Amino acid sequence: MNKIHPLACVSPEAVLGDNIEVGPFAFIDANVQIGDGCHIMNNATVLNHVKMGKNCTVFPGAVIGAIPQDLKFEGEESWVEIGDRVNIRECATINRGTKASGKGVTRIGDDTLLMSYSHIAHDCQIGKRCIIVSYVGLAGETDIDDWATLGGKTGSHQFSRIGTHAFVGAGTKINKDVPPYVLAGRDPIVFEGVNRIGLQRRGFSEEQVNEIKDIYDTIYFNGMNVSQAMEFIEANFPRTEIRDTILNFIRNSPRGIIPKPRERK
Repeated sequence: MNKIHPLACVSPEAVLGDNIEVGPFAFIDANVQIGDGCHIMNNATVLNHVKMGKNCTVFPGAVIGAIPQDLKFEGEESWVEIGDRVNIRECATINRGTKASGKGVTRIGDDTLLMSYSHIAHDCQIGKRCIIVSYVGLAGETDIDDWATLGGKTGSHQFSRIGTHAFVGAGTKINKDVPPYVLAGRDPIVFEGVNRIGLQRRGFSEEQVNEIKDIYDTIYFNGMNVSQAMEFIEANFPRTEIRDTILNFIRNSPRGIIPKPRERK
């Protein structure tokens, strides 16, 4: 049984699942689908063309499904798709996709946390179990793989990519792709090492963490350029899921990956 506060505004064309709670002054537009067990809190806004999975929570002031802040948008039908158990905190914003991108949809994966005042622009693709900390701003068509974490006030350039299990420090400007399993930070952004603590917390063995470190030592510190390092890794490192995840990410990085740290004077 749903609990819809009498001061909430819910379109009769919205499709609501079971056991949904909608607080006072919340607004749910037409062409919205909300899965079972979701809680739309007071003063939250869910606009047209949003599909939300099960057991999500939308906190006060959040706005989901606003049209893209993109001059190429021409009023076409586009969507926001949100997975299960996603938490969208106070005043976070998620914009719809655009046809110009070829995607037409902005996606948020299962079990992801969007903290307060974060902004997810048009056509961003965010994986599962990501953490987007307060005041993060993602420009259009940013792709973030599963388990990545972005520290507070981080900003991404359009078309940036952040690999799985990567951790980007607070206040970082992302203008190059951040490969999987790494720590990134400073201004300008650089490689800071392997996300060892995060990987250990997620069940990676010491052997796997050392494999990741050896691969990135080869890429960044063995005196080879990236292409040479990739050829060396492919020829000399055993084929594993970790190795292939790193190599495939770099091969598919038109922007190029973040550089190694600069020497400090």
